[in-house]
Amino acid sequence: MTKTPVLRTLAAALLCTLAVVPDASAEPAAAPTPPSAASAGAADWTGPLSTRGRWIVDADGERFRLRSGNWHGASGTWNGSGSQDDNAQHHAGENSGRMPLGLDRAPMADIIAGFQELGINSIRLPFSNEMIHDSRPVTDASVAANPRLRGSTPLQVYDVVVRELTAAGLAVILNNHTNTTRWCCGVDGNERWNASLSTTAWENDWVFMARRYRDNKRVVGADLYNEVRRSVWDDPNWGLGDDHDWFAASQRVADRILTEAGPDLLIMVEGINWYGIPVDGLPHGRPTLEPARNLSHTLLSSDKLVYSAHFYDYTGPHHTGATGMGETTDPRYRDLSPADLISVLDRQAFFVTEGDRHYTAPLWISEFGVGGREETGPKPRAWFENFVDQLIRADADFAYWPLVGWHENRGGNGWALLHWDARGHRMGLYDGDDWRAAAWTRLMSAPSRTGHIAPATHWPMLSPDHGDFVRSRRMRAAGDWDSGARKAACPDGQRLIGLSHTGNRGLCTDVAAGPRWDSARAHEVVRDERHVRSDWASGYSKLQCAEGQFLIGYSVRGAAVSAALCAPAVAGTITGTGARTLWFDRGDNRGPAPKGGDFAYGRYKGQCADDEYAAGIAYTGRLGSSRTPDALYCRRLR
Repeated sequence: MTKTPVLRTLAAALLCTLAVVPDASAEPAAAPTPPSAASAGAADWTGPLSTRGRWIVDADGERFRLRSGNWHGASGTWNGSGSQDDNAQHHAGENSGRMPLGLDRAPMADIIAGFQELGINSIRLPFSNEMIHDSRPVTDASVAANPRLRGSTPLQVYDVVVRELTAAGLAVILNNHTNTTRWCCGVDGNERWNASLSTTAWENDWVFMARRYRDNKRVVGADLYNEVRRSVWDDPNWGLGDDHDWFAASQRVADRILTEAGPDLLIMVEGINWYGIPVDGLPHGRPTLEPARNLSHTLLSSDKLVYSAHFYDYTGPHHTGATGMGETTDPRYRDLSPADLISVLDRQAFFVTEGDRHYTAPLWISEFGVGGREETGPKPRAWFENFVDQLIRADADFAYWPLVGWHENRGGNGWALLHWDARGHRMGLYDGDDWRAAAWTRLMSAPSRTGHIAPATHWPMLSPDHGDFVRSRRMRAAGDWDSGARKAACPDGQRLIGLSHTGNRGLCTDVAAGPRWDSARAHEVVRDERHVRSDWASGYSKLQCAEGQFLIGYSVRGAAVSAALCAPAVAGTITGTGARTLWFDRGDNRGPAPKGGDFAYGRYKGQCADDEYAAGIAYTGRLGSSRTPDALYCRRLR
């Protein structure tokens, strides 16, 4: 989360962080009519949530657009006095009492009522790993307006907040914001999911939290980690297979959540927020979700992935938001023309909503925001209007940062949409002179897709680049079906339809219904030509499924094919007799306008047609030589 401009300078290879306060003058503006809670469908929905293509839907298959806000604080710190710490960052949340902000100033019911008046239907609720294990009771001052919480631990307060939010009809997304309980986001020991604790401990904490709220179907999501970024010495990466690989870490923890703790939860995966040293002439940038175009997640449940990104006016595609010493000359988002802004946003994040791609998923802009009454800068104001236009244009899901702030004599956190002073008096977005009110009303009332969403076809990729990539629950339960090899298997209910010549990538699908695995019959691992009945790839070695079986996976050793994984089809799901050999050893062979996208960037790929299934793999050489896939045996479904 980058909520304020930050200064990052290079001093003995150390990046430093400094918050900057927006200008503190205000311009009165006419207050539009606030949206109602009913307009957002706050209570008229049934959990759990899932996805259908680029859309999020409720348990009835109705589109559920996340119109969210961030209620931060449980990942932050408390100075023990019950009031804001003047020495802390000049931004709401630096002093949050290890609990959601504002409980010292307003009853929880009043805060939630304020959310509903804004028209939101969901809350992103940050927590820190340290908060989970903190057994110290919160101070009486920190819950002065909610005395029933006295003596509670931070986690117990969090429990009550979750309960009351969901009882009011709001969806809750759990957000692991930081490892340690402190304000985010610089070089602070919270740069990565494992910056201040082990990856295993981080995963265990997620399993604990998912289990804790498993029976509450309005706890709908697990937002895995906030703004993964560079530490002093190291960058995060997306797919290198090491201890800093965010792609691999998010895959693993998602598997554990879905199998051990919260099978109903949406899994929110944010892109990489920053890599490199922010100095002109050195590699640096905000890749956000761009790596997903070439390497996307495939969860055990194909209807649970949501991608996430953050955008603020003072950051940019190659700009941290730094101000002063160490600032780069790269443009910020607010410096871009409306057309260039759209182009950059589409490239960095909004592309994931394209249909029929391996990366297709809903996009949730889980943080965006701008200074409020105090913001007079024409560029930040114009950016906010333009960004709201983009959210409307893309019909994207979103979460404003932040919802709750404080004010004293009109000073305080101008970023928040709702403010309370020390006496518990509220100043809301629509209380007369907040210039953002018109844009917020426009966002909340703009036409948006509603109603029933038809089930979508899935095109997930397989990427056993550094280890097993078994996406089938059945095959995970079956154990090690090719010891010593890296194994890949499609999600249950899907079949293999594409393969790369080198690079080990595969493409799965459930297009055209396809064959279904007969649960009464076991899978088969094929390592030889026992089922080959015709020489469909003369001079090449072949791995072929038996009649009535279809490919659901494969294994590799290095770049060499090791085995084919075949599943028996339910009677009647494979009835066709036509077959062909599809070569891809000297170039792509995927037919015109292939669906699924580029599932093996820079590699030759072969892909059977939508009305076919893959039944065999041909390769050159013997075990110990290259054995790279050269052809697929594609058979007609019907």
